[in-house]
Amino acid sequence: MRPRRLKNEINVVPYIDVMLVLLVIFMVTAPMMQTGSIDLPTAAAGNETPQNPVVVSLKADQSIVLKDGYNGPEQSVDKRDIARTVVELQNGNDERPVAVVGDKSVKLELLAEVLGQLKESGVKRVGMDVQVTPTAGKR
Repeated sequence: MRPRRLKNEINVVPYIDVMLVLLVIFMVTAPMMQTGSIDLPTAAAGNETPQNPVVVSLKADQSIVLKDGYNGPEQSVDKRDIARTVVELQNGNDERPVAVVGDKSVKLELLAEVLGQLKESGVKRVGMDVQVTPTAGKR
């Protein structure tokens, strides 16, 4: 009589069955999941508007525009040159405020990057300019 030979095989059928059951469970439960949403606050009343700030405008198309004051001429700037250009517009006055204005559709990543660059370059007074709504905060 010949000795029995062992086969090195793994029976994967039970694993496939378990995988298919889990797939069906996830497909059924996925549409029922609620996505998280964030309600951003609106400003009912802010501090007074600073006098003659350097205005950094973040546009909806992800472009960046600088203005020397609210009524100054617009100057399109690359993302890498923001800090240098803002410091130049401050003319050595570290106390001159910088107002960052952003469109609602601007990604938070771009805003955080701009604020980080301004902080690294030594700009002391940076603030967000918001549209004040008189009914915000009242319910």
